[in-house]
Amino acid sequence: MPDTDAAQLDALLTDLGIRHEMDALLGPLTWYNVGGHAQCLAHPASTAQLSELVSQCRSQQVPMRVLGSGANLLVREAGVPGVVIRLDDPAWSQMIVEGNVVTVGAGYGLMRLVAETARLGLDGLAQVAGIPASIGGAIRMNAGGAYGDVGQAVKRVQVMSATGQVYHRDADDLEFTYRKSNIDAPFILGAEFELVPTDPKELSKRVKEIYLYKTNSQPFADKSSGCCFKNPTEEDPDYDGRPAGMIIDQCGLKGHRIGTAVVSDVHANFIVADKKDAQAEDVYQVIQHVEQVVKEQTGITLQREVVVWP
Repeated sequence: MPDTDAAQLDALLTDLGIRHEMDALLGPLTWYNVGGHAQCLAHPASTAQLSELVSQCRSQQVPMRVLGSGANLLVREAGVPGVVIRLDDPAWSQMIVEGNVVTVGAGYGLMRLVAETARLGLDGLAQVAGIPASIGGAIRMNAGGAYGDVGQAVKRVQVMSATGQVYHRDADDLEFTYRKSNIDAPFILGAEFELVPTDPKELSKRVKEIYLYKTNSQPFADKSSGCCFKNPTEEDPDYDGRPAGMIIDQCGLKGHRIGTAVVSDVHANFIVADKKDAQAEDVYQVIQHVEQVVKEQTGITLQREVVVWP
């Protein structure tokens, strides 16, 4: 199925018994709430269903993508061919607590997990309070900020290979660096977090403080992907200690608008879709413009934190 015939794709998902929608609008499933369609949006309800779907798509050369919470994703209006897989069935959103070890599925919300573990008096995830992500996406990109990242609490990750094989990656085999991990498997199915028992009232207070700091310093209520660009690090050749938001601001780009998208006046590393009829293409053009101006003025090549489809 090299050209991904829609009727054949529909039949394949139906035969596998997987809930799915054809020509599914993806915009409402992202934080930008703009963008195009997926040829097929699939919701496998078990590891077995996902494994069979992956195997069939691989053998028939059907493109596959994974959609998490959509927090750091921009889908361009052209849409995406093949199958977009969303692990949003209840089977992927379970949480099990055994002592100080918490096991959650890839579809569990990171902010929900932070709140739940704080309520239980289990410390280790407060540093990622206020970060919108699914567990799968958070681990893939090692979500974090000024207070730390999610990787520091990970004990084990369950993954699936491109051939549908399920296996685990343990902490001593994992590397979490700035906004990335060394997990190359295309599917993250769940994770175990090793946390530290503590006073739940004090922990909840700290979580609230971190959350409030982020909401007061970022355009949290606006339609965006969060931070659009990664902060340069010492590994970058033009690193000078400035975070991406400061670089963009000092290039005079705050408030720069193209159509229905604009660089936020609150935090320059946020590109916001702020009109009722917002278009993904406008957001994409602002992203490209910021990259170009920063390169011309500073020589710095900004690295995107937002993922753009296609």
